[in-house]
Amino acid sequence: MAKLERSEIEQRLKALPGWELKDGAIQKLYRFKEFMGGIRFLNRVAEMAEAADHHPDVHINYTRLTFSCSTHSEGGVTEKDLGLASQIEDAFKSRGA
Repeated sequence: MAKLERSEIEQRLKALPGWELKDGAIQKLYRFKEFMGGIRFLNRVAEMAEAADHHPDVHINYTRLTFSCSTHSEGGVTEKDLGLASQIEDAFKSRGA
């Protein structure tokens, strides 16, 4: 899967509020009311990522999770990353918090 051009990534991110292009990856910070809420969400994302065989980098800081998506083998952002970001966004919206 080919690496996308910056202009295409920026255009496509308009449909993913809060996601930004930074250091060759797309990323977003999610906030939770409690630590375990974030961990439960991370577990849900982990299941989706494993099923897609495409895994985000995750930074955990208490009640904040930052997901960063890039395709290492392509050296940047591909369709896989935008698809995973969209799935993460949908899961967050439907989490029932």
